[in-house]
Amino acid sequence: MSRPGQGVMMPVNGLGFPPQNVARVVVWEWLNEHSRWRPYTATVCHHIENVLKEDARGSVVLGQVDTQLVPYIIDLQSMHQFRQDTGTMRPVRRNFYDPSSAPGKGIVWEWENDGGAWTAYDMDICITIQNAYEKQHPWLDLSSLGFCYLIYFNSMSQMNRQTRRRRRLRRRLDLAYPLTVGSIPKSQSWPVGASSGQPCSCQQCLLVNSTRAASNAILASQRRKAPPAAPPPPPPPGGPPGALAVRPSATFAGAALWAAPAAGPAEPAQPPGASPRSPSAPGGGGGGGGGGAPTPGQNNLNRPGPQRATGVSARASIPPGVPALPVKNLNGTGPVHPALAGMTGILLCAAGLPVCLTRAPKPILHPPPVSKSDVKPVPGVPGVCRKTKKKHLKKSKNPEDVVRRYMQKVKNPPDEDCTICMERLVTASGYEGVLRHKGVRPELVGRLGRCGHMYHLLCLVAMYSNGNKDGSLQCPTCKAIYGEKTGTQPPGKMQFHLIPHSLPGFADTQTIRIVYDIPTGIQGPEHPNPGKKFTARGFPRHCYLPNNEKGRKVLRLLITAWERRLIFTIGTSNTTGESDTVVWNEIHHKTEFGSNLTGHGYPDASYLDNVLAELTAQGVSEAAAKA
Repeated sequence: MSRPGQGVMMPVNGLGFPPQNVARVVVWEWLNEHSRWRPYTATVCHHIENVLKEDARGSVVLGQVDTQLVPYIIDLQSMHQFRQDTGTMRPVRRNFYDPSSAPGKGIVWEWENDGGAWTAYDMDICITIQNAYEKQHPWLDLSSLGFCYLIYFNSMSQMNRQTRRRRRLRRRLDLAYPLTVGSIPKSQSWPVGASSGQPCSCQQCLLVNSTRAASNAILASQRRKAPPAAPPPPPPPGGPPGALAVRPSATFAGAALWAAPAAGPAEPAQPPGASPRSPSAPGGGGGGGGGGAPTPGQNNLNRPGPQRATGVSARASIPPGVPALPVKNLNGTGPVHPALAGMTGILLCAAGLPVCLTRAPKPILHPPPVSKSDVKPVPGVPGVCRKTKKKHLKKSKNPEDVVRRYMQKVKNPPDEDCTICMERLVTASGYEGVLRHKGVRPELVGRLGRCGHMYHLLCLVAMYSNGNKDGSLQCPTCKAIYGEKTGTQPPGKMQFHLIPHSLPGFADTQTIRIVYDIPTGIQGPEHPNPGKKFTARGFPRHCYLPNNEKGRKVLRLLITAWERRLIFTIGTSNTTGESDTVVWNEIHHKTEFGSNLTGHGYPDASYLDNVLAELTAQGVSEAAAKA
């Protein structure tokens, strides 16, 4: 089955903005930690557009239209979403689609997660599914978009191609996304240039970004017009007309195979020293010659055995511009048959796409076995274990008392906006009539003691009431933390010790191993669904740090973060889609010991500095501990 066309997004000019005087559907999206753009609902997008018309550099309070988004504010000038109770910032963008596409019709495609809730697909996937549905295709393969799923419209289900697990999906009619016509200011598109900030500079996020970019490059190359194919070779004796001769081959015994483009018209002669248009061999050589080099128009899969062996030994690197496609179990020892890898190469060659079929390397997650006698305490860090229990949970404090503790009353406030409710400070709070609190008049204004930013007192009370209510307060403008910030991490155990092995990039030092263990349990009042059971997948989780001065400093601060319940939280997994489960909470860890294939390992020269910055953003630092 042919994949539905991708021409649903409106074309843009060189600056990355849509053309003027063309109607298009506006979809606002936010970037999650896996570098996937997740769409807001149509209702939220209409609200953002209404605020945008009034003030293109203002802020959007999402809780005004969706109670589940109460802590979130979008700053239109910086194009970032800010969560007031945790200080988390994420990029947002204003994307444009054809009015006849799924968002223009108000059509939403969703899949059912493990908790029985429905999760919307990314917008590009939703549009692709809707296109196939309208063309009455019986099924749709999402592998071209980077996902190993098959969509079956007859049964309205989604199947994982690897695990064969099925989930239900549904097509729902909702409010159509807003329609707009005209030019777009530069500040409404992210990123707009080299000056735009990146969502994260750590190796985990950079790896995901590069993987996504590679997928986009493959899709772009597939959309290019393929060169005309040469006439097929004559069929074998006795075979049906149009059949291709296929002979047994030991091609897949090598470590890497090159799938050259299908045979086509001969290219014009290249000038001396010039690179061929499409490299088909290491070094960019595309012509024939001795030493087993592939000849023009000859597919590498059909080369004689000695030539293939010589070619494999010469392939030490992949030519630039040729995407690498990892294929597991090329030696036939696993559930994927080698013929499947061969057919993948043949089909890609027929599409004119050069690709390298390689064995997918396996990450080294754990060190070699270590005896108990070799496990030592970490120097300068007392103890080897920390536990958190329910009795450690802090009781809720009166919101008014907490806010007044950190604020000074302002008698004559300036004529400026309160960045929480977006009303002027000289007028009443926007929460007047929505939130009533004894002793807090809606016109009262206060100044935070350390940073000096001013807000309505009632607005800060509302912000605090929607957070963790742990006695701390975080400035929505500069994210300065007042008091000791704590999280919603469930009870568990943290262990740490030295092991006699070195991490890549730290050959002269031993390794600090951290083991987190959190059991399943029942959610408390500070969690999303109090009284409901939560799951804890993948525990115990092993993490690694180098045993040097900075690594021990990170360990001490991680222990503090653990005791403040900031390492984990309960939410929805962006990897599996499972809700009510234990997930990481904005502090990156290295869970890969001997490699860095997933981006969660070493070497990573900037990791220790990055995680120190993340801990500081959560109010965990040596300076804060001494204050």
